[in-house]
Amino acid sequence: MTTPLTLDTDQARARLHDLTVIDVRTPGEYASGHLPGAFNVPLGRIHHTFPEMRHAADRGDVLVVCASGARSEKACKLLAEQGIPTATLNGGTHAWAAEGHDLHEPVACDTRAGWVMERQVRFTAGTLVLLGLLLGQLVHPACQILSAVIAGGLVFSALTDTCGMAAMLAKLPHNRPRPADLAMTLAALRRG
Repeated sequence: MTTPLTLDTDQARARLHDLTVIDVRTPGEYASGHLPGAFNVPLGRIHHTFPEMRHAADRGDVLVVCASGARSEKACKLLAEQGIPTATLNGGTHAWAAEGHDLHEPVACDTRAGWVMERQVRFTAGTLVLLGLLLGQLVHPACQILSAVIAGGLVFSALTDTCGMAAMLAKLPHNRPRPADLAMTLAALRRG
């Protein structure tokens, strides 16, 4: 690969025309706005795409993106283990948008726009904390343990830079690609 392991937004923008861009966010996040020409392959499905990713990397450089760069870094490591060279976008789509670069959104009838994963996690964690506190007041004080467990999970998530709640939320139907969508993406990667 001729690109460094990490590209900043200006480097990626200058080379966008000759990069294969893989967005590893959930379909809902992808629908909320993605780099021009990006293909959506959620991180949880990346292991199903190794042959197509190898084919894309054989044709040219592959840039993997997500919201902040954390998931794309994980995807790059998984692909590197398979001998597939890739780069990641420093700061992800958040940095891309912050620099004033356009994010494309699919046609409304073709997709299910949704909340980004970070927002889904914040909503779910907040709801569970409030529920634990409410049940602790109305039902039994031991119900407040739910709030403590969620708080502990958030601390663990921050310390390890992982998120079990995001992994569970990614399995929900609105966060999974439709089989036809992933099949079309894989066919496009094979064709080049």
